[in-house]
Amino acid sequence: MTSIPGPVPESARHAGRVVGVLLLSGLAATAAAGDDGTVPAPPAPVHGEAECEVWARELGFAASVARHDAEAFADHVDPQAAFNTSQARPLRGRQAVLDAWAGIIAGNGLRLVWYPTRVTIAAVPDIAWSSGPALYESTDPDADPRFRLGGFHSVWHRGADGTWRVMFDDGIPTRPASDADVAAFHAGRREACPRS
Repeated sequence: MTSIPGPVPESARHAGRVVGVLLLSGLAATAAAGDDGTVPAPPAPVHGEAECEVWARELGFAASVARHDAEAFADHVDPQAAFNTSQARPLRGRQAVLDAWAGIIAGNGLRLVWYPTRVTIAAVPDIAWSSGPALYESTDPDADPRFRLGGFHSVWHRGADGTWRVMFDDGIPTRPASDADVAAFHAGRREACPRS
């Protein structure tokens, strides 16, 4: 993940939950606009049973941060994980990830919220990719901007115990988020996995 710009705590640089989904979706929609300027809604993704398991794990992963639960967070990270995968020095191993995320999990200076919008299982059934938007909120009410919008993409691996854990994770640079952006982010959250 590239550096998170703006007045975001240094620990947030290691928060790297990423997605180009919002940006790419917007570009694709713009390119597909009709002659009258209208943009057709993209087809809704559908997911199979295993993909919905990952969807639920992604929501649980985000919930662990919202609850400031470092133990639950750790259970979502593969022992051999690599985070900030696009960086020159990725975080390697669960403990390195936990150390880097400690301030974020504790809610020190930053609230990080995210949710999945798409999950895809590979032909190898124990590997999955997830993506969605992420909202960064400074806990300083005078911060300007107070909200920044980004995204995440993660690669999950199902271990021998049958549990899905994040193996690779990365993020995209954030941008300032307007009140409308924040409202749209919250409106887009779906607890229920869209099933096939």
